[in-house]
Amino acid sequence: MAFLGKLFSALSHTRSSISDALEMLTSHKISPEILEEFENCLIGADLGIQTVDEILGIIQKNNQSDFYTHVKDYLGSILPNSPGEQDGSDSLSVIMVVGVNGTGKTTTVAKLANYYLDQGKKVLLVGCDTYRAAGVEQLAIWANRLNIRLVCNEKSQEPSAILYDGMAAGKALGSEIIIVDTAGRLHTNKNLMQELAKMERVVKNKFSNYDLSSLITIDANLGQNSFIQAKEFSDHIKLDGAVLTKMDGTAKGGIIFSLYRGLGIPVKFIGVGEDFSDFLSFNREDYVKSLFGRNK
Repeated sequence: MAFLGKLFSALSHTRSSISDALEMLTSHKISPEILEEFENCLIGADLGIQTVDEILGIIQKNNQSDFYTHVKDYLGSILPNSPGEQDGSDSLSVIMVVGVNGTGKTTTVAKLANYYLDQGKKVLLVGCDTYRAAGVEQLAIWANRLNIRLVCNEKSQEPSAILYDGMAAGKALGSEIIIVDTAGRLHTNKNLMQELAKMERVVKNKFSNYDLSSLITIDANLGQNSFIQAKEFSDHIKLDGAVLTKMDGTAKGGIIFSLYRGLGIPVKFIGVGEDFSDFLSFNREDYVKSLFGRNK
């Protein structure tokens, strides 16, 4: 399946919600009751209250025949420009992948590694999820499949110490991209959040020749709960972007707008399946096009 085809399939649920809502407006006389039903449909697609309110304003200012075009243009305008290259393309980089348990964090680490391997980069994985032995085992399997080095220490409960060892190994090996799998942190646990901030300081203070970025994994099925999780993480560390995971066609893709508008967190990648190839670099034009259908 082609790149755009995978994205089109992944957004089928959200696209259906938006299309049904707009179809309802174009086929009925506009009334307060119809607008309320329309609003509920868009909120159900996880577009967020602010975005929905502004879409309602667009609807009230334009003719029924122009709704699709104006709403599509508006949604495209509130997302960031799609970068030509993602983090880590031009310099030595360390990417910390954070997220709550169950959001696909470890799988995302492996997919990121494959993404940069395909660019010809020397990649190293560091397993700092000291609270979940299965996570380290899973990461080791991925590292073997990708034929890359993994630094971990199953006897240590100090994520920052493991990170330091991993960074030192990466520097010695000449690794261009170091990807760090952090603990699947409960977003309400302040001690774990403080540990994450400590890990951030290790890189900045001891390995300043590496550019640091942090990506948060967001389960597209969790809706606005993902927004709450992202806000908690962003209160403790700088989040440079998000990876929208588990976009399997039934998930809601509207959270992308709330993340950027409410927290300034752009989605960088989208996971649409389990295979390495099911990992799409975010493109604003393709995303909006897939929200409305290829021919809209």
